[in-house]
Amino acid sequence: MQPPRLPKNVPPDVFAMAGVAFCVALGFGVVAPAIPLFAEQFGVNAGAAGAVVSAFALMRFLSGLGAGRLVDLLGVRTCLMIGLAAVGVSSLLAGLARTYDQLIILRGIGGVGSAVFGVAAISVVLQVATDQTRGRAMSIYRSGFLTGGIAGPAVGGAVLGISLRAPFFLYAGTLALSALVALVFLGRPARHTTAASASGEPADGAQPVDAALMAETDPAASAVPPPEKSPAKEPPPKLREVLRTREYQAALTSNLAIGLAIFGLRSTIVPLLIVDKIGESAGWVGWAFLVSAIVETALMFPAGRWSDTMGRREPLVAGAFVSAAAMVLLGLSGTMLLVMIAMIVFGAGSAFLGTVPGALVGDVIGGRGGTVIAIFNMASDLGAVVGPVLAGWLVDKGSYGAAFGLGAAVIATAGLAGLRLPRGVATAAT
Repeated sequence: MQPPRLPKNVPPDVFAMAGVAFCVALGFGVVAPAIPLFAEQFGVNAGAAGAVVSAFALMRFLSGLGAGRLVDLLGVRTCLMIGLAAVGVSSLLAGLARTYDQLIILRGIGGVGSAVFGVAAISVVLQVATDQTRGRAMSIYRSGFLTGGIAGPAVGGAVLGISLRAPFFLYAGTLALSALVALVFLGRPARHTTAASASGEPADGAQPVDAALMAETDPAASAVPPPEKSPAKEPPPKLREVLRTREYQAALTSNLAIGLAIFGLRSTIVPLLIVDKIGESAGWVGWAFLVSAIVETALMFPAGRWSDTMGRREPLVAGAFVSAAAMVLLGLSGTMLLVMIAMIVFGAGSAFLGTVPGALVGDVIGGRGGTVIAIFNMASDLGAVVGPVLAGWLVDKGSYGAAFGLGAAVIATAGLAGLRLPRGVATAAT
C-alpha cells in the first residue's frame, strides 16, 4: 500500500499552519491528562478538578464572538500571535499556580486565547487557499492537529513522571514553538481586510492578492502596480446573508455534530464502554482512539481532494452517514473486536465529515469574515461542552445504546443538511 500523495498546488502557508497546529495539539495532548491531577493537589474534589477542564472549553465558547470581531479589527496574523501568546503565558503561569483559584482563572484565560487563535488560524487557511484547493487545505491543516494529538499523550506520559507541573511548562514551550513556526514560515495574508480597512489597504500590511502572487513568482513583477480592484478591498460578507446560504447552514450543522457527537459524546462514552461494560483494561481505550486517528489521517488527503474535484456534497453526506453508522455499531458492541471495527469505520467517516465543513465556510466567505468563522467554531465548542454532560446523563438514565443512538441521530442530521447542497464543484462567493 502506497502512502498518500501530498496534495499539489496547495499554498505553502497551509503547510505552515499544519506545523503550527501540530505543535499546539502536541502540547495540549501533553497537558490534558495532567490538569485534573494537578487540580487535586490543591485539596479539591473530583468535581472541582473537572471544573478546571471545563473552564477552558467554556471560556473558549463564550469568547468566540469577541474573538471574531478582534480578528476583523486587527487582522489574522496579529490575532494568531495574540492567541498563541495568551494560551502560552497562561499555561506557564498555571504551572506556577499556588492556589486552586489561580489555576482555574488562568485556564479560563487560556480558553479566551484559544478562541482567538482558532478563528485566526482557520482564517489564514481559508484566505490563502483557492476554490480548487480549499478542501485539501483544510485536510492538511486538520492533519496537523490529528498527528499532534496522537503524539501528545505519549510524550505526556513521560513528562507526568517528572512532575505534575512539568506538562504546563512543556505546553507553553510548544506554543512558543508554534509562534516561531508562524513567524518564520507564514507569509503575510493576502486577501484579508480588517473592519477599519474594508475599503482601503489589506490587513497586516499585505499586498493585494494579485500583486503579491506576481511578486512571489516573478521578482520583476514587483514593480507592476496592482489592479484598481482587488479581492483584498472587498468588505466581509454580512452575517445575515451568510446565515441564509445552504453551505453555511450545512457547515454549522456539521460542526455542531462533530463537537457534540465526536468530541463530546464519543470521547466520553467509549472509554466507559470499554472499561465498565466490556471489562477491558484502560489501555484498550488508547488503542481504540489511536486506530481511529490513524485511519482518519490516512484518508484525510483523499477526502480533501474529493471535495475539491467533485464537490462538497458527496463527501459530506458520505462522511456523515458512515460516521452515524459507526456510532450505531458502537451502541451494539459487546466485544472489543466490534469496538475496534466501529472505531475504524468512525475514522473513515470522520476524515470526510471533518474536512468539508471548513471548506464550505471558505466557499461562502472566501476567507473574509472573522465573526462568521467564530460562529462556525462556536458550534463545535458548544457541542463539546454539552456532549459529555448529556452523554453521562443518558448512560446513567438509560443505556449506552441510547447515548450512541443520540449521537448517530445528530450526525445523520449533518448528512441531511449536506443533501441540500448543490452538486458539483463550488466557487467562493466573493
